Amino acid sequence: MPELPEVETTVRGLEPVLQGETITRVTLHRADLRRPFPEGLGQRLTGATVTGLGRRAKYGLIETNRGDTLIFHLGMSGRWRIDPEEIGKHDHMVLETGHHRLALNDPRRFGSVDLVPTAELAAWPAFAALGPEPLGPDFTAAHLARVFKGRVAPVKALLLDQRVVAGLGNIYVCEALYLARISPVREAGTISKAQLEKLVTAIREVLESAIAAGGSTIRDYARPDGELGYFAKEWRVYGREGEPCGCGGLVERRVDSGRSTFWCPKCQS
Repeated sequence: MPELPEVETTVRGLEPVLQGETITRVTLHRADLRRPFPEGLGQRLTGATVTGLGRRAKYGLIETNRGDTLIFHLGMSGRWRIDPEEIGKHDHMVLETGHHRLALNDPRRFGSVDLVPTAELAAWPAFAALGPEPLGPDFTAAHLARVFKGRVAPVKALLLDQRVVAGLGNIYVCEALYLARISPVREAGTISKAQLEKLVTAIREVLESAIAAGGSTIRDYARPDGELGYFAKEWRVYGREGEPCGCGGLVERRVDSGRSTFWCPKCQS
């Protein structure tokens, strides 16, 4: 599933071709993705000018001058394609401007598209309960100390809870915990303030490095320009079961609630 770095990379790839452009045509090639497209989507977007692009958690945002924001989620296999030579069977929504054609491609159709009044974004149900952005100023060791206090749940599970921090996914949590030398199964409430400081720094470092590399391509993900994400080449533990760690230990894998966790028991405590 595309995680925060992949969505951020997608938004940055769309910005040069959409910012300030007027949408001249909207074509839907089916009625739904994971759920139906918003009623009147084409009418509300046609003729609208894109005034800004952004991201919240794992959602991309396209704001228009009509007071609406298009919210897209890439699901398991979604991606945007800029100026494709042909529209394929998995290009389910196509936006056209005076200069470009953008196709939302989603073979598995686990993604979603919503259109919400911009003034109501914060109260939109999917956003209302989200925690702070991990690259924003509100994500601090003090914040983690508050939400972890007294908790016996594993730290990895809490970091994947979008109410604790928005947008973190399995790959990047594994990598950040390794960088901070914290065991993924450690009880969250037992982690010291000094370790939480290291964890916040590690999360930011991993995410920023992943964004710089264009995200991680595992199966379907590609950037809007068609380039793959190359952060997978920098993975320290994820997907590396049985390989040596720099500390002399071996990377192990465990499965919790259907998710694989990769870690080094020797140096993560």
